[in-house]
Amino acid sequence: MQRIEEFVDDRQKSWCIHCGRSLTGLDTNDDHVPSKSLLSKPRPHHLPVVTICRECNTNFSRDEQYAVTFLSCVLSGSSAPEHQSNASAARALTASPGLRALIEQSRTEYTTVGGQKRILWKPDAERINRVVVKNARGHAYFEWGEPLLDAPVHVWAFPLASMPSEQRSEFEGAGEDAGLAVWPEVGSRMMSRLVTGADILDGWVIVQPGIYRYSVDESGGLRVRTVLWEYLATEVLWES
Repeated sequence: MQRIEEFVDDRQKSWCIHCGRSLTGLDTNDDHVPSKSLLSKPRPHHLPVVTICRECNTNFSRDEQYAVTFLSCVLSGSSAPEHQSNASAARALTASPGLRALIEQSRTEYTTVGGQKRILWKPDAERINRVVVKNARGHAYFEWGEPLLDAPVHVWAFPLASMPSEQRSEFEGAGEDAGLAVWPEVGSRMMSRLVTGADILDGWVIVQPGIYRYSVDESGGLRVRTVLWEYLATEVLWES
């Protein structure tokens, strides 16, 4: 990714975007958005980074590990560590028999009338959503300089391949019209991207091709969409 400087008012950077506490006097971490464990090595240079409190960063760790590992298991069709293409997921399954058992319990296998074997996975939606919102807040803050301390009005995560064609077409068009109609603040990174085209393709910021992309726009509120591993689509919306 290209390094993009920004000139947003420093007063917007004075508190943790997750808990709302002032960062003054708190232990802090530079948090990557998206979470580095979602990406493949070698990871891109100049990944988006936001400063948050260490407590929030620590509290997200277990949910992030679950989300990454669950997603890897779904894509591989197995909870066996040796079948994972994501190194972080393979390590987690090896190190934590409890996590592997939890994910295996969410797996249901059945045989169709035609004799084909199918697998269904039921995620812990609350844990997945916490990770989705965590990254969405980070993207909104990094790109627009906008701390979103209120709860979003809606959050969802859904496999791309399971979307009806009209819904998928609308989702994939994220930011195309809104990006031209409603422009971000001068000095924000998203404004720089729109003007220069840095890391932008069809309205999406490409973090790592085929692995992670996101879109931030202000159509009907501030909306963040992501696609993980070209499998899972997510959307988080905050009211204007």
